[in-house]
Amino acid sequence: MNQIVAPAVMLAIGYHAPLVIALPIIAVVVIARVLVSKSRGRPALAGKIVVRCSKGHIFTTTWSSLGSLTSIRLGFARFQRCLVGHHWGLVRPVNDSDLSDEDRRLVEHDR
Repeated sequence: MNQIVAPAVMLAIGYHAPLVIALPIIAVVVIARVLVSKSRGRPALAGKIVVRCSKGHIFTTTWSSLGSLTSIRLGFARFQRCLVGHHWGLVRPVNDSDLSDEDRRLVEHDR
């Protein structure tokens, strides 16, 4: 007797999609992440960007749209170690137009 099994049940019992289905889905997700990153003016795969931590410290860090081994992604922010204040906190990318002259000097000194 054939029954239709809900996707959640299929995942719970260890079902994996065949590569013919999984690889195109993975490719679409990666391409979408790269396009969103480029539209926001960030590096496509990985690169140095200016970030500000939850305590206001500003510094550069490596940012990848696909994830990181040194931080935990939380939407548009990351939980990682602040290189300036030596504490853990949320860091968010800073647009170049939002940087003051003092912030630009600090970032240039950091590089």
